[in-house]
Amino acid sequence: MDELRDRFWELPLAELNRTEWEALCDGCGRCCLHKIEDADTGEIEDTNVACKLLDTETAQCCDYRNRKAFVPDCLRLTLAIVEEVPWLPSSCAYRRRAAGRSLPNWHYLISGDREAVKRAGVSVAGRVVSETEAGPLEHHIVDWGAPKVAVLNEEPSGNEPA
Repeated sequence: MDELRDRFWELPLAELNRTEWEALCDGCGRCCLHKIEDADTGEIEDTNVACKLLDTETAQCCDYRNRKAFVPDCLRLTLAIVEEVPWLPSSCAYRRRAAGRSLPNWHYLISGDREAVKRAGVSVAGRVVSETEAGPLEHHIVDWGAPKVAVLNEEPSGNEPA
């Protein structure tokens, strides 16, 4: 297993080893939610419906290592596709680092606190329903809004809240 280097999260994504890549995730769970894409406009709507493997109280995958066996269309986020996934939230550490932006102050690698992502309102823990119980996705469209905690040292991109 690879080691975590000091301040690895400041390196370009291409320089991260596998362990560092996995550690970059803030654990918000938003990538494990179903989305609805408008067939006419291509617009993507968020829902509060979680993959059957997502623990809805913790926002952690119940079987991360074997998830593709149970959910064949589960996306494995890689360097090759990170910039091509339009539905990653603007708060996503992979999306931010791919764009050359720093991590937000609530990210556990900055704050040292794994619960900060919840207090910032970014985590879906306790705010979602499993796909096994949800019913029609159209009944579960949500707007997650901006994080509750201001992001420090952020360079505005023009399409995100300040």
